[in-house]
Amino acid sequence: MKNKDIYSTSRFLYIIEETLGYFISIVVSGAYLAKLTTYMGLSDGLTGILSAFVSLGCCFQILTIFIARKRSVKKSLTIIYSLNQLFFALVYFVPFFKVSTMAKVVIFIVLFLSGYALDNVANPTKTNWYMSLIDNDKRGRFTANKEVVSLVSGVLFTMLFSAIIDSLETANNIEGAFVFCGIGIFVLALFHSLTLIFTKEKVVDPIEQEEKKNKSQKGLLKDKTLFKIVLVFVIWYIAQFSTIPFYGTYQIKELGFTMVFVSILSVIGAFSRALFSRPFGKFADKYSFLKLINLCFIIAFAGYVVNVFTTPSNGKVFYTIHSVLFSISMAGVNSSSINLIYDYFDKDKGSMALAVRSTLAGSVGFLTTILVSLLVDKIQSNGNSIFGINVYAQQVVSLIGAIVIGVGILYVNLVVKKIKNIRE
Repeated sequence: MKNKDIYSTSRFLYIIEETLGYFISIVVSGAYLAKLTTYMGLSDGLTGILSAFVSLGCCFQILTIFIARKRSVKKSLTIIYSLNQLFFALVYFVPFFKVSTMAKVVIFIVLFLSGYALDNVANPTKTNWYMSLIDNDKRGRFTANKEVVSLVSGVLFTMLFSAIIDSLETANNIEGAFVFCGIGIFVLALFHSLTLIFTKEKVVDPIEQEEKKNKSQKGLLKDKTLFKIVLVFVIWYIAQFSTIPFYGTYQIKELGFTMVFVSILSVIGAFSRALFSRPFGKFADKYSFLKLINLCFIIAFAGYVVNVFTTPSNGKVFYTIHSVLFSISMAGVNSSSINLIYDYFDKDKGSMALAVRSTLAGSVGFLTTILVSLLVDKIQSNGNSIFGINVYAQQVVSLIGAIVIGVGILYVNLVVKKIKNIRE
């Protein structure tokens, strides 16, 4: 008689949990965040830096060691995520606080950064908890299914949210749009907490668990393979955080996109990503996540090159092409960001390896955004020109992204391919 799979419901809840978390991340990023920061008078450079705190916030993942050492992580994670999402919701109510403009900006930044810090403290342990419930040879397909659900439902979510925000803004009620966003996050946070509460944990002997983790963590930081793998994501983060934090304002300002068109781009991007997620997952399960990430780097390179030539005159066409290519690349990179670690390290080392990866890649990514934001502000203050050439700042950062990804392709093929993984 076949044993009953007691974790099947928990794997389903993992998909729901990730989807709800994705919804919340949509509302506190990109064009949505740009609407709020523009209303509060923050510059494009500062908005880019705040967007990039998603990267610096990863530095807090190293604190996951204090959660991972516990026999049960469910209670701690539920509390941390509840606080993180509460802070995100409050961000949208800051414009209504009866304090000075400067105080509002400070409160906004503190809430925003605290939210991302807490999210990153919890993320590696949560990922390791859920990934422990998945068979090793099915990780690619499972993460692909998870991503498809998030993306397709995210399309509907984005369309609905964008339509409501546009209608409120058209009625000269942008404040009402902010209230709607804040309440929406509160509701999503409630259901997110329920998915964590009802997910099972694998029961392990606490003494054995502690011994394994202590042994794994001591050896991991001396493992040269870890840092060679991490460098793949450092390169990706440099490319990503030298570009994406500045695209939100580019869409709604220079390119003049409405929130409805932004949502249409999200729909197109999401379906492109969903269309390739399962084939990419099967490809990775059969071959390796390294081969998948190499392929996706090439696609991302093409996407950045297209955006180098994106201007207001061709914006809707060229930015759409960029969005499609980048979305397709993300179908594989997003899955590989977790699974590539598990291709080279067993699950006892999982949460710590993920934390090290995110801490190093995230800190480098954030520093990249700070440096690039100086360049963006300089180009814009010069009337959108550099070295006497008329060009938008986002075209320049796209060129930087293309060059960095090109380096990443060379690194994967010349260095990382020589490292044996645990499948071999």
